[in-house]
Amino acid sequence: MSRETDIPLAHTLMGPEGAPAVVLLGALGTDAALWSPLLPHLPGTLRYLTVDLRGHGASPCPPGPYRMGALVADVERLLDRLGLRDSLLVGCGFGGMIAQGLAVKRLDLVRALVLINAAARFGQSQPWQDRAAQLRQQGTKPFADEMLPLWRSPSPVLPDMLARQSPEGLAASCDAIAGTDFYTPTSGLRLPCLGIAGIDDRFCPPDLSRETVTLIPGARFELLRRAGHLPMLDTPEALGARLSEFCQSIGHPAPQS
Repeated sequence: MSRETDIPLAHTLMGPEGAPAVVLLGALGTDAALWSPLLPHLPGTLRYLTVDLRGHGASPCPPGPYRMGALVADVERLLDRLGLRDSLLVGCGFGGMIAQGLAVKRLDLVRALVLINAAARFGQSQPWQDRAAQLRQQGTKPFADEMLPLWRSPSPVLPDMLARQSPEGLAASCDAIAGTDFYTPTSGLRLPCLGIAGIDDRFCPPDLSRETVTLIPGARFELLRRAGHLPMLDTPEALGARLSEFCQSIGHPAPQS
């Protein structure tokens, strides 16, 4: 049974106090270290929040199954505690799914979205239920053996990052993905949105990312070459340039008068 209580997420908040915030939510099986190569390529005038999601990294790992609503609420409570409003929410893969849910629930917290290799629904439920069962029975190695070729990332840090995650945390997160379909809620969003897809991603192919992003009227969609599911590891400079340009285009932060 999911523990839908207050989970104190491990996080790091950096940058000028009072500056507009950028909230970084990572992919399934990763932790806040995912964003380290990207941060030097982002504007120094903003405040950055990196988060270990429930069951990942240094955050608590209550036994599952998890519900997507609980994962969204974890981030919601953290932003409320930190007093962050009108944030730019950047979510990759699984983190992009949570970002969609938070934008639907609390638009006061979210000024704009960047969805990186993200979908409103990641396929059918049964394969995710099967992955959850396998993780609980066999640990992270079979999961990594399946995911790494699909993610298409040459980064040497990724296998170790996956290996240090909790099998139960990953399994319970797979349970949450299995039960989530955000097509209808996401289609109701009205906010600036940039979708980015790594052209080599086989886990969330670019066409699936594009389909999700175009649910939001006026959203932009861009492809990144030489990038898989985790472009912050594969092409951090190129991804940083896209994010910086998007921040400027939406006035985040607003130009000084």
